[in-house]
Amino acid sequence: MDHKDLLKRVKDDDVKFISYQFTDVTGAVKSVDAPVKRLKEALEDGIWFDGSSVEGFARIQESDMLLIVDPDSYAVLPWTPQDSRRARVFCDIYMPDGEPFEGDPRGVLKRMLSKLSDRGWTYNVGPEPEFFLFKKNGENVHPVPHDVGGYFDFSADDEAVRVRTALMEALNSMGLDVEVGHHEVALGQHEIDFRFADALKTADNVLTLKYTVKAIAAEQGLVASFMPKPIFGINGSGMHCHQSLFDDEGNNLFFDASDEFNLSKIAYHFIAGQLAHARGFCAITAPTPNSYKRLVPGYEAPVYIGWAQRNRSALIRIPRYTPGKDKAVRAELRCPDPSSNPYLAFSVMIAAALDGIDNDLMPPKPLNNVNVYHLTAEERKKMKIDSLPGSLPEAMSELEQDKVVRNALGETTYEAFMTAKQAEWDDFRMRVTDYEVERYLETA
Repeated sequence: MDHKDLLKRVKDDDVKFISYQFTDVTGAVKSVDAPVKRLKEALEDGIWFDGSSVEGFARIQESDMLLIVDPDSYAVLPWTPQDSRRARVFCDIYMPDGEPFEGDPRGVLKRMLSKLSDRGWTYNVGPEPEFFLFKKNGENVHPVPHDVGGYFDFSADDEAVRVRTALMEALNSMGLDVEVGHHEVALGQHEIDFRFADALKTADNVLTLKYTVKAIAAEQGLVASFMPKPIFGINGSGMHCHQSLFDDEGNNLFFDASDEFNLSKIAYHFIAGQLAHARGFCAITAPTPNSYKRLVPGYEAPVYIGWAQRNRSALIRIPRYTPGKDKAVRAELRCPDPSSNPYLAFSVMIAAALDGIDNDLMPPKPLNNVNVYHLTAEERKKMKIDSLPGSLPEAMSELEQDKVVRNALGETTYEAFMTAKQAEWDDFRMRVTDYEVERYLETA
């Protein structure tokens, strides 16, 4: 969309304010809001803002920064009232000298995608963000699920269906092309899937989904949470990512009809690269202390590093091939969770895959017909099945040692991310939990 088309759409939509959005290194959405009359100026000159106030920016650069609008990311925010209707655009971050800011997460992804573009490739991603809907519970911090449904449960007109329908309508209006929505395994847990797209658009869509779900849920008197493991003893929320590579002619580079799994050599190298760097990129795709309470055996979350066709205990799953659906052949990475910054998550996933492709890496034998959760530690060792990190500090240590992943982030983003996460871990480890009080108050 060019500037003229955007200005016309804004006028037709009767928009009064524009939110110029970007993310900090942790994935939190930041917004600079301005009256619509400033849009033309913003399109021509950008929007200046103080970078020292943003997580991951202040430690690197104290000067002003410039937001450059991506017109194609325009969408009206459907929950805003008509008399003060707002729309949003995502922005890229530049320095005063006109150079892209190295610590801009969206810019990190765009740099990785340019490497694929040089090869004539497009990286498509179809994420499946899961979330919980909780009742507002006063001052009680323990969340109460909004409903009592289970996996794919249906009832003709219950409250959960009505809320999920409102969520899907809002997301469709913002251009996400929702495919399905359904109840997930745990009480109050849901999933809304939108059609795959190139990684940049998909990352924008993940952020859009998260804040739209939260806004619409709040209108319904509910709290929406993308926390990976909000309740002990039940399934947590992941963000499985279906991935494929296409060439400029629209051919799926993962498909090979002559292979028993219908996978090409590129697909095998892609899978091998991600398996080889899974421990290294885990801090990015599962970035909170709470993430590692989801990544434990027994709750459908991947823990062990391997791949398989249809086996949901494997880190990478190859969905069943339907004859004639060559473009649907893909690799599903199951360790990311929705607390991750999607720009950074997709960047390191690409970097790992490219390392596998460029070095002709091959994955081990698939874990078909093997439930890895049922194997003993000795059996896993014999089969050379490694596991993901068990905590955020362990994942950060692996990231520190993985040059491929670090180079994908760039030193500016890497240092900002590690600083933010170390502070988060320090804060977490000093807190006294309910578990500790119950376990040790009278027994220690």
